Amino acid sequence: MNEHETGRPDGGGSAGSSSRGTPAVWDEAAGAVPGMARIAATACMRSTAWMLGSGVRTGKLVVRALTDPQKAGELVQEVARDVAAATRTVSDVARAISAGVPIPSALLDATVSLSSVVLADSTPREPEPEQSLRERGESLLQRSRDVWSEEETHPAYARILDDLAPDEARILLLLLRGGPQPSVDVRTGGPVGLVSSALVAPGISMIGARAGCRYVDDVPAYLGNLFRLGLIWFSREPLDDPTEYQVVEAQPDVRAAMHSVRFPKVVRRSVHLTPFGTGFCQACLVDPEETDTLPAHQIPEE
Repeated sequence: MNEHETGRPDGGGSAGSSSRGTPAVWDEAAGAVPGMARIAATACMRSTAWMLGSGVRTGKLVVRALTDPQKAGELVQEVARDVAAATRTVSDVARAISAGVPIPSALLDATVSLSSVVLADSTPREPEPEQSLRERGESLLQRSRDVWSEEETHPAYARILDDLAPDEARILLLLLRGGPQPSVDVRTGGPVGLVSSALVAPGISMIGARAGCRYVDDVPAYLGNLFRLGLIWFSREPLDDPTEYQVVEAQPDVRAAMHSVRFPKVVRRSVHLTPFGTGFCQACLVDPEETDTLPAHQIPEE
């Protein structure tokens, strides 16, 4: 039987099979079957491997698509890719036969191309090496020089969302829509307070209640986290409207702090969004149409 009838070159069975990228165990099993039966056995094994590999991949995507709608698109692409691979293989067989290639050899080559798809998918890919800080910095500068770059939002916004509690989002919305919020400090006053005033109760406000926070007692921690993220800042200046402080100063916490010392003094402050915080809220928390009617905030003091 000549080379075309066996579908194997003269250099030996193992070399021809390894050049096609098929596992050695398949060729060893096929080597035990003579003649045309060997070709049929090899083609059957490779076709079965392709069908199993395609079925496993599609099955995994079906399971994921049931729980993640985004995986449905990947499922469609995977099925389309398998159908395209099978269609190309059939076309290759037809062209090979029309060009005079023996049918057994054409079928064997077709199963090699199908099995190579499975092998390519199962081969682990080496992870790309991480860029150094200098390389990342150079890439950042290159993007800054790209006049066609369209980065509309700050890259830190996505990370900040992961660091926010739901109540903190409510506080940001209050500041964005309601404007700067009043807060007061209770200090010691009187004659002694003119020389040395001690802080009794800092930063009392109605922010938690006005924002509808679920855990009002955690509002000081919420404000600290928002300040840490650069979204708000605490101004020493009071708001322009003094009536904003009437409700705050009537709160039980303020009254209790004032009654705890002989000569109390209330110092009026305010809480504002930073420009970065305003941009974050506009990009992540409200619709673009709402940004035109929002109150203004002061610029942080240097």
